[in-house]
Amino acid sequence: MSAETYRDAWGIPHLRADSADELARAQGRVTARDRAWQLEVERHRAQGTSASFLGPEALSWDRLARRARLADTARRCYAALEERDPETAAWVRAYVDGVNAGLADHGQAGDTTAPEFTRAGLTPGRWEPWTPLAVWLATHILFAGFPAKLWREHITTHLGPEAVALFATDGPGTAGSNGWLVGGDRTTTGHAVIAGDPHRWIEDPGVYQQVHLSCPEFDVVGLAVPGIPGIAHFGHTGTVAWAITNAMSDYQDLYQERLRRTGAGVEALGPDGTWHRAARHNELIRVAGEKGTEGETVEVEVIETDRGPVIAGGPEGLDDGTPAALSLRYPPRVTADLGFGALLPLLRARSVADVDRALDAWAEPVNVVQAADTEGGLLHRVAGRVPVRPDANRLRPVPAWEPGHEWDGWHTPPRAGLTDGVAVMANQRGPATPLGIEFAPPHRADRITALLAAKERWSAADMPAIHTDTHLGSAAALLDRLATLDGLTPGAAALRDRLLAWDRHMDADSADAARYAAVRTAVVRRLAAHPVLAPASVPPAYPEVLQPWLALVPRVGHALEHLLRAEDLYGIDRAAAVRAALEEVAARPPAGTWGDTHRLAAWRALPDTTSSPAPGPRLSGDHDCVLCTSPVPGVTDRAARGPAARYVWDLADRENSRWAVPHGASGIPGSPHHQDQQHLWLSGDLAPVLTDFDQLTKESHA
Repeated sequence: MSAETYRDAWGIPHLRADSADELARAQGRVTARDRAWQLEVERHRAQGTSASFLGPEALSWDRLARRARLADTARRCYAALEERDPETAAWVRAYVDGVNAGLADHGQAGDTTAPEFTRAGLTPGRWEPWTPLAVWLATHILFAGFPAKLWREHITTHLGPEAVALFATDGPGTAGSNGWLVGGDRTTTGHAVIAGDPHRWIEDPGVYQQVHLSCPEFDVVGLAVPGIPGIAHFGHTGTVAWAITNAMSDYQDLYQERLRRTGAGVEALGPDGTWHRAARHNELIRVAGEKGTEGETVEVEVIETDRGPVIAGGPEGLDDGTPAALSLRYPPRVTADLGFGALLPLLRARSVADVDRALDAWAEPVNVVQAADTEGGLLHRVAGRVPVRPDANRLRPVPAWEPGHEWDGWHTPPRAGLTDGVAVMANQRGPATPLGIEFAPPHRADRITALLAAKERWSAADMPAIHTDTHLGSAAALLDRLATLDGLTPGAAALRDRLLAWDRHMDADSADAARYAAVRTAVVRRLAAHPVLAPASVPPAYPEVLQPWLALVPRVGHALEHLLRAEDLYGIDRAAAVRAALEEVAARPPAGTWGDTHRLAAWRALPDTTSSPAPGPRLSGDHDCVLCTSPVPGVTDRAARGPAARYVWDLADRENSRWAVPHGASGIPGSPHHQDQQHLWLSGDLAPVLTDFDQLTKESHA
């Protein structure tokens, strides 16, 4: 039997082949057919060449990709994989062969299945064996949030070191997730259920691909990352299932470098007090002009010290002349290992012990993993590589020329158990606490825990009620402030009383949720504009791609709860700010409901601009709700980040599992499966997981 492709009613690919390699080839081929444009964009982003067709707005990312040496690191990791694990290297190569075969069908004249290629004037480029590793690295290089160290340094400069804790929360650049494991003693079947939703930037097509992979060795359903073989994050083999959340661990370091030019190149001052030669070369980035016109070519200097690649500044400092140079030290650059050795063992897993052993090879991103099997086995652990080094490294950039900031081995990944038959992770402090600095507030985790405690027995069918819960625990800080106000105008007093009576649910059709959000926005803006905080609104001249972590208003918005509850906030009269915000909104209250302004703002590379885009769909939820559709308080009510997928893995019967993605299985505009799951995603419903090939439709081509 050659590889066979089947589809279910949602267009989800179900693949069957005689071997793992042939199956990987089929997975690559079907991904190229369904997601050709997405694969092209991701390949260019990984190589730092996306500005060649996306234009100047992509230049800052391309500079980072080049200077951080993402593609070179991927080449190193693949070469090391060939030596350490030739079976996995061959499997990855088979996937790439499939991608290239599938891409050969796209980008031709008159091709209507990938219209973006015509608009961009591109034909699909060739994938190399190391390209999946580069895509994985580019996707996750910012997951550990190393730019947050720049924020801590920045706010410390303005307000002192105590400000770090005030603003310590997952901010606008963070990727998070909800995940919960319900043991068999708390389910209606006696078998475990795993459910959750990863929170990422919502892209079109989506960052996760529903897929079913079957061969004599294994039969797995799950959420794949387009461009990566296998199923890394969320999978169900029939006898064991696993899922992840971001552990919020800190495993990347920034070093302040002292660089000087010499006749031979560039040197960096080391911790031994001597100057050491740094590797350097120049690269060219082509930048497209407007509407496809010829643009410019930008030269970028790539420098690497003994710590790592220099990602900002250089011998002459930052772009504004500030003397600074920052190098980035990240584990794959040090170890030449991206953890791809875990992927095949995960597919072959039959028990939580198998998953556990597979995850010992995991590298990054660092995750909290929950797993369960049909024999009652349960697993709750951290997976990934976190270096042992001084605490100062974890907080902010450290001087490369001073001793005492070296890495010294790796942390043993922590483990945890269940409490009252459940384990809940929502990026809060948990098993990964010793490995991180900033975590999500506990509201999502506490709410999920409370919901699970409200009923003794749960089924897979019950889980969407948790996925879609909209209670906003963080609202209490602002509402408590409102409760203390007196002497208000009649309109403001009526608004205060209305909000205090509100049920604190951020539902799309709630007028009170809209009024709460409007008051919150007004408070955030007033605090950020206060003379004490306002000077921090001017960030250092670091690259544009790092600026979201340095923006003051989003930081105030996401840390508002801390700022309102702190004993003192540098003498700022917070009661006056809240009073003024309330009066402002009372004078001009929102005309509609929360969903009128809280809309999905999905990102698409090179969208069709021949017509005005329709406003995104109305959303329920908020940043600290279980339904985590994240606005940026003080900036916008629109949500660019939210559940990138939802899943329910049932260990009693895999056919009772469910899933959904924000758009659909296809990345092709106009396809019947491009947006056909969006109504499920918006309503909280889920599509059935099918694994019986007799219930599927076979495609005519392999």
